[in-house]
Amino acid sequence: MQVIVRDNNVEQAIRVLKKKLQREGVFREMKLRQHYEKPSQKKAREKSEAIRRARKMARKQAMMDGNL
Repeated sequence: MQVIVRDNNVEQAIRVLKKKLQREGVFREMKLRQHYEKPSQKKAREKSEAIRRARKMARKQAMMDGNL
């Protein structure tokens, strides 16, 4: 990952870097890896995340269908 510092504005470059890392999911991954997660807990978490994503997509689709 690369961030260009313009006009020696390091603060702006740090903000851009943090935004890119957030989009990539690096912070979330670090938080998950801080402690050991049992396989059963991981499976349950991933299942709940999948359900959440599916509901979000269904809501989004309903909005698109309703607006057309």
